Amino acid sequence: MMRLLADCRLVLLILPLVIGATGCAQPALQGHSPQEDLGMGIVSGTLGAQSRFAVSANEPSAASVVGQVQAVEGGAYLVRDVRGQDHRIPHDENTRIDRPAHVGDRIQSWFDRHGRAVLIRSLDEDGR
Repeated sequence: MMRLLADCRLVLLILPLVIGATGCAQPALQGHSPQEDLGMGIVSGTLGAQSRFAVSANEPSAASVVGQVQAVEGGAYLVRDVRGQDHRIPHDENTRIDRPAHVGDRIQSWFDRHGRAVLIRSLDEDGR
């Protein structure tokens, strides 16, 4: 009877260690978790990660839009080009703007290969 109690006590001491060890090793075998994938998506979407692949702000691409500002949103201009098409031109702290545009101003905007505005220039001569 004493031998059986000693064996049971030994099993009760070792069992939690075995369960804990297999529980800790299991996530390493599973690969990426959904939270890790979400985190990597957030990091790759930041400007720091994108700047390695983006065109330099000093070298605007050939893609540009010329038009008249129809509306000024918080971080974007709504511009109508000469063909009557409306374009939403988002801008941020990395966009070079020679001067802020107002409704009615004519502007030209250059984009990088991802479609983000890198330079916005006013075409009005009055310089208001």
